[in-house]
Amino acid sequence: MIIDDNDDDFEATERALRKSSNLANPLIRCSDGAEAWDMLNNQDNLLPALILLDLNMPGLDGRRLLARIKQDERLCVIPVVIMTTSTREEDVSQCYAMGANTYVRKPVSWNEFSEAISRLHDYWFHFALLPKQV
Repeated sequence: MIIDDNDDDFEATERALRKSSNLANPLIRCSDGAEAWDMLNNQDNLLPALILLDLNMPGLDGRRLLARIKQDERLCVIPVVIMTTSTREEDVSQCYAMGANTYVRKPVSWNEFSEAISRLHDYWFHFALLPKQV
């Protein structure tokens, strides 16, 4: 699941994921935290294996959504990767304190961005052991 209000960032992430791998799972996009929260709480939907979360979105922003996810007994096991332009130390510290699994600055160039997404994909889907979906 990708939660990002920026269409260009979503499209770049999707393109980089498709370039670096054969996606076995469907890619779900939510354009804000409220939409993501509704989707995550819909019992008819399967839970995502991984969440890529932007911090700076209108309404329910990434920080508040992260807190909700990590406080929810059913959702807290989903790895959450913060992908944002912010390099502020207080953002990094706060996100880790709330339970973020990784904090990644969105690279500026396409090549760096593509490489970052490829490495994230490899780590989370080839090396890390993830909980089975219930």
